[in-house]
Amino acid sequence: MARIELALPERFVFETCLDVGIGDINYAGHLGNDAMLRLAHEARIRLLKHLGYPHELQVEGLGLVVADIAACYKAEAFHGDRLRFRIGIADPSRHGLDLIYQAVDDNSGTEVARLKTGIVFFDYRIRKIAHMPEAFSGKLSQ
Repeated sequence: MARIELALPERFVFETCLDVGIGDINYAGHLGNDAMLRLAHEARIRLLKHLGYPHELQVEGLGLVVADIAACYKAEAFHGDRLRFRIGIADPSRHGLDLIYQAVDDNSGTEVARLKTGIVFFDYRIRKIAHMPEAFSGKLSQ
């Protein structure tokens, strides 16, 4: 079976900690993959707020759309664990970029997962993909 490999970026532009709640636990007793994606979404929202954007539909007059997702799990996480999400940038293009997430157990330092969300900018008024605003890319490069 071929495995997905996600390389970490050279630098991370943001990090935040999130707690694993009881609703994040699946029938196997550990963090479920659906919950991991929700946690990554929360980390992305926190990144945007850190950059001065209230949410994904208000980024320099445009919205963001998640075009693809990949996840590689490295270790289990359990109820009560605190995960440190580090976010970096990869493959910027005219219309978007990849956000690379590294989730690490904040207590043990064990890497739990790596994720990627490919995001594109979208003009919801005309329902079309838009160019990445220079103001947004400028904030990321600071």
